[in-house]
Amino acid sequence: MAFLKRELYRQLKGTETTHEDRCSLVFDTDTKSLYVEREVAHLEIGNGGTIECQTATMDIADYLTQGGQTAGHRELWRLLRALFNDDSGNADSSREI
Repeated sequence: MAFLKRELYRQLKGTETTHEDRCSLVFDTDTKSLYVEREVAHLEIGNGGTIECQTATMDIADYLTQGGQTAGHRELWRLLRALFNDDSGNADSSREI
């Protein structure tokens, strides 16, 4: 099983308690599915180094309709615009399916 991942957003904050929030665009080459994966991790140094990690996956449309415009939203929109950019100079771009 191979996954192709492109990080959309990462936020790291804290000193004694570290919180990391990361979103990635993921393509599963086996199932041919494209989705957003969000990973949230908390590391508490004072309690013996306990760590708690949560991972959730969501449809791209669901991710984009979440409240607010994070850096992850803006990066995904940028990637989508680049992917679907109309290149008028390319003869293949005018083909209809």
